Amino acid sequence: MAKDTAGNAFVKFDRVQKSYDGETLVVKDLNLEMPKGEFLTMLGPSGSGKTTCLMMLAGFETATHGDILLDGVSINNIPPHKRGIGMVFQNYALFPHMTIAENLAFPLEVRKIGKSDREQKVKHALEMVEMGAFGGRRPAQLSGGQQQRVALARALVFEPELVLMDEPLGALDKQLREKMQFEITDLAHRLGITVVYVTHDQTEALTMSDRVAVFNDGRIQQLAPPDQLYEQPENSFVAQFIGENNTMEGVVKEIKNGVAVVQLDGGELIDCTPVNVSKPGERTRVSIRPERVEYNKARLQEGAHTLKATVREFIYMGDIFRTRLSVAGNDDFIIKTRNAPDQDRLQPGQEIEIGWLTADCRALDA
Repeated sequence: MAKDTAGNAFVKFDRVQKSYDGETLVVKDLNLEMPKGEFLTMLGPSGSGKTTCLMMLAGFETATHGDILLDGVSINNIPPHKRGIGMVFQNYALFPHMTIAENLAFPLEVRKIGKSDREQKVKHALEMVEMGAFGGRRPAQLSGGQQQRVALARALVFEPELVLMDEPLGALDKQLREKMQFEITDLAHRLGITVVYVTHDQTEALTMSDRVAVFNDGRIQQLAPPDQLYEQPENSFVAQFIGENNTMEGVVKEIKNGVAVVQLDGGELIDCTPVNVSKPGERTRVSIRPERVEYNKARLQEGAHTLKATVREFIYMGDIFRTRLSVAGNDDFIIKTRNAPDQDRLQPGQEIEIGWLTADCRALDA
């Protein structure tokens, strides 16, 4: 096998396409490189191509076109069981007739590892996920969270360099899911393994990943660290899909010195950071995050842009106040403010002035 040593990518998708019927592409010209030890999440709505990419990497699906490389070696023609990749699924996929220890020993037996080595590795993997005392039980005797821990241990027991996870926490309740998110990332970083994680849960993607690839319609829309994805979305899809977002439609009037002047459909003029608009006359969708908007005059920074607004709804949420406003023709403009002693509690019907900085307002594609 030829080894590609041009890049130092551990996982590489090179112009990968996938079609199930020979006509419609579910994955379109995918190029992606991952270094060793990275925790990368593929995030996107159903049918966006993220799970298909994971299945091609695992070997359960074949690419229609292009190359998938692991540590510089093309794995297109290597069967799944010879790729040395750990897998964790949402439904655990444990053998019900085997004990937990037997479940973990199975991938080691397949790899012809001797009995005493096997026992030691199984013991170590169970301790790693805090399930040391459960080796003799059957999967049916464990809770969902415990079964998911075992599934994780089984994926790690043969010490793979790459682990793939497909919606592994989807079946767990909120509290347990949050605990497991932390445990999985902590374990991955401690062991230095490379993880490709698939989810449609954006909070999960933001809290767990080194980088997130946002998929839509078979393409990566943006690939970036979580904070960059949230604060600097590159297009309207990413801005809408990640976190909560306010949008207003308008036309670009002028662009100079890195500032786009946008005339909203209601006639108001606002300054924005031009992201994917390039010339006057273009339609644009302006994006601004709820927590970047301020109504407290004392907190309004110098140079902030102000607009008049009418309060529609004020919701007390403990740590924050969530307020729905009518602004420039948008009746669902949301702002989130910290619950602080000097923060006014607004009343429905109240007329206020809101403001934000030009840098926080992005002119995106229409």
